[in-house]
Amino acid sequence: MDFSITPKQKEIIDLARTIAQEEIKPASLAIDKSGVIPEGLMRILKQSGMTALAVPKEYGGAGLDILTVAMVAEQLAMGCAGVATVCAANALASFPVLIGGNEEQKQAWCDTLNNGGMAAFALTEPGAGSDAGAVSCHAEKTEGGYILNGTKCFITNGPIADKVTLFANTRKEGGMRGLTVFVVDTHSKGFSIGKEEDKMGIRASATSELILEDCFVPEANRINREGRGFRLAMQTLQTSRPVVGALSVGIAQAAVDAAIAYSQQRKQFGVKISSFQMVQEMIANMVMKTEAARGLVYRACIMQMTGDSKAAMFSAMAKCYASDVAMEVTTDAVQVMGGIGYTREAYGEKYMRDAKIMQLYEGTNQIQRLVIANEAIH
Repeated sequence: MDFSITPKQKEIIDLARTIAQEEIKPASLAIDKSGVIPEGLMRILKQSGMTALAVPKEYGGAGLDILTVAMVAEQLAMGCAGVATVCAANALASFPVLIGGNEEQKQAWCDTLNNGGMAAFALTEPGAGSDAGAVSCHAEKTEGGYILNGTKCFITNGPIADKVTLFANTRKEGGMRGLTVFVVDTHSKGFSIGKEEDKMGIRASATSELILEDCFVPEANRINREGRGFRLAMQTLQTSRPVVGALSVGIAQAAVDAAIAYSQQRKQFGVKISSFQMVQEMIANMVMKTEAARGLVYRACIMQMTGDSKAAMFSAMAKCYASDVAMEVTTDAVQVMGGIGYTREAYGEKYMRDAKIMQLYEGTNQIQRLVIANEAIH
């Protein structure tokens, strides 16, 4: 399987690496404490195209394939997974429109992102997480559009989004057959931001409730037909899960690098701890697992791009395995770094906190294993 990249792909991946190492990482510990990305850094991310990674060439974007998007996300996550999540969330929110929208909807959506707009993907509710069919946010048909009522929770980019791809149910009895996608302008009357979450990790990414109280959405903002929402949600998540895997690989790689650097300067019993066989074994396992995760993520991207019949299974495998690896590798990195790894003076504990969410969002790893088993058996 060919993972080689073109000069154009290399250019944007190198740009992401430069931004991550020169702009994001030096500020990441301060951002982690404040939970706010400085305006200057946000400007850099927007102007460099990092918040418009999914925009196709025909709509004014770079036209990146999912492998390149994953490689860029990996680089950004090495600087800070929270900042990388902000960029990746724009891509996630774009997929329902790009997969199911008409030409006018796609162009309008991409124009927003190309001009520095931010976006959010709103599926999760207090009573609907892994069970997407349990969405209770209701869309009632009215003249010229729909009236939306309900609450979304744990929405990445919620407080900073200009537009939201929001899932609501057009059937009073609920169920997946009524799930429908709408593009909601966050400046609409009846739309408001609820509680903002104080999270354990990826603190650079703003996460909040979205509240809709008699919020009118024009019929032109409905993506595809009524009842197509569940299929669009599953297609979206299948596309985006390798990107979560890539974010996980970026965290793991940053943790590996930090652990190795520390082991080469920390001395005990008169020698560098990198000379201790137990430390070497831990580092060797960390490196092997990170590389294995990277290979699986890249393969899942290629399968997605080629329409392979096993793409859904490999998408779930990439997200599940890479995030499990990130959690394990970051835990071991803290162990290698000892006391300093447990403090907020160094990056170790941040990587560990950031890694945990990768096992939870965009489908818990328990759900991923159900997807994998179902695809393998059937």
